[in-house]
Amino acid sequence: MSLPNTVDHLDDLSLEELQAALEDVEGSKPTQRLLAAIAYKNGVTQTELADWYGVQRRTIYSWLTRLDTDDPLADAVTDAPRPGRKRKLSEAELEAFRETVRDPPTDAGIDEPAWTPALARQYLADTYDVEYSIPSCRRLLKEAGLQYRPSSGPDADERISSADARPRRDGRWTPE
Repeated sequence: MSLPNTVDHLDDLSLEELQAALEDVEGSKPTQRLLAAIAYKNGVTQTELADWYGVQRRTIYSWLTRLDTDDPLADAVTDAPRPGRKRKLSEAELEAFRETVRDPPTDAGIDEPAWTPALARQYLADTYDVEYSIPSCRRLLKEAGLQYRPSSGPDADERISSADARPRRDGRWTPE
């Protein structure tokens, strides 16, 4: 697909309007888009802009065509909100989980000596009826302030220093 070499509608916008819009925007992407439009108005080609910003030429074209609107420029260069995936736990549930795992599992009525990602996964499923992966449970334990500590033993130092060290089942997640 061949893209036009010029964007005629930028002829209707002045440099002053583009520069004034810079004062009204927040965020790096809208700022980047306005700066690209200003550079384009000053004679920089779309190909050069694509090289400057490390994007494809069609991306620059899209940035510039967004300005062909009756909306304020600050709105034209800003992306619409994108809702992320709904959280599995509410903030209150997440905080309650964090408080729970800071104490030994026995305080939660679980007959285990220490928290593990698998144990956290089971606890979350039983308590909140949500499913988390083991890597997500590791992340939740870290976010709760727990740290993985390998068991002491003849090969513990070797496990800690190896480049691909992964938590093993013989370690413990404990508060930092």
